[in-house]
Amino acid sequence: MGWRWGSAEQIIPFAFGNLNLYDRSMNYRTLGKTGWQVSEISFGAWAIGGSWGNVTEADAMAALHTAVDRGINFFDTADVYGDGRSERLLAQLKRERPDDTIIIATKAGRRLNPHVDGGYNRENLTAFIERSLVNLETDALDLVQLHCPPTDSYYRPELFGVLDDLVAQGKIKHYGVSVEKVEEALKAIEYENVATVQIIFNMFRQRPSKLFFEQATKRNIGILARVPLVSGLLTGKMSAASTFADDDHRTYNRTGNAFDSGETFSGVPFDVGLKAVEQLRPLTPDDATMAQFALRWILMFDAVTCAIPGGKNPAQVTDNAAASALAPLPDETMSAIQDIYDTFVAPHVHHRW
Repeated sequence: MGWRWGSAEQIIPFAFGNLNLYDRSMNYRTLGKTGWQVSEISFGAWAIGGSWGNVTEADAMAALHTAVDRGINFFDTADVYGDGRSERLLAQLKRERPDDTIIIATKAGRRLNPHVDGGYNRENLTAFIERSLVNLETDALDLVQLHCPPTDSYYRPELFGVLDDLVAQGKIKHYGVSVEKVEEALKAIEYENVATVQIIFNMFRQRPSKLFFEQATKRNIGILARVPLVSGLLTGKMSAASTFADDDHRTYNRTGNAFDSGETFSGVPFDVGLKAVEQLRPLTPDDATMAQFALRWILMFDAVTCAIPGGKNPAQVTDNAAASALAPLPDETMSAIQDIYDTFVAPHVHHRW
């Protein structure tokens, strides 16, 4: 499915508490079978949990409050981000913003050690869910996503039956999957109660926009586009001299030493990514930052429900949120981006994930 601007779902269906009028420029889309209207620029909470260098609690909370102020109502986290830290920060946000709509998606499964298919069983998943319920201070989790399980897990109907039982027990409201590969996404959506798929999708990872988007749309699947800024490469602020903290995955996971290499710079070699960024830079609209340009590109695909960039501080969150108000990208720009992808990036990633 190709890109198209103008979804009828890009509306504001409810009030947002104490938002100022100038902050109501955020657009909203329906999150698949959940029926929820969520901000098309949402918030990924990995960075405030861990693996991105140190983020103080004060900075993290300031970033979260800024997100709500800018109309963001959907937050994506996981039980392993800071060993539950990001979940607990989001619980604090809900306590401090009781009049605002805040929908939280979390993930379960990466606490397994070793992270193997057999660990995705009733006992372990139930324990993970119970822990997240405590961390998020709630009786029912809004959305639970299997956290990039091994490919074999998608071929076990009984695993998805466990999730159905957790819904029936009232512990979770909806469930979905977070995947590494397009093939895993296509298999997951064969299960009728899968409501969402989180997948890496950005200017440097375009393969999902083909067959997967088409099939997901037919099945009313919400799509969460993660790693939208290619681990920061698409902010345009990096160079060959850029360095990262020792506890930042951009230092230690470039070749997949800790988890799938596709999660770091989308699997693109750093030097190749820098060259592609320089080709993209002249295409950036005059009224946009490069990060906003990258997010606007994702939103040109009507199959996508939301992009979930991270934000370590209010300035980053404010910049990201503003992408929702940008004008559609012209056809010639979309074509030029495709050419850059085909020339520089596709040989390294297109058939791997």
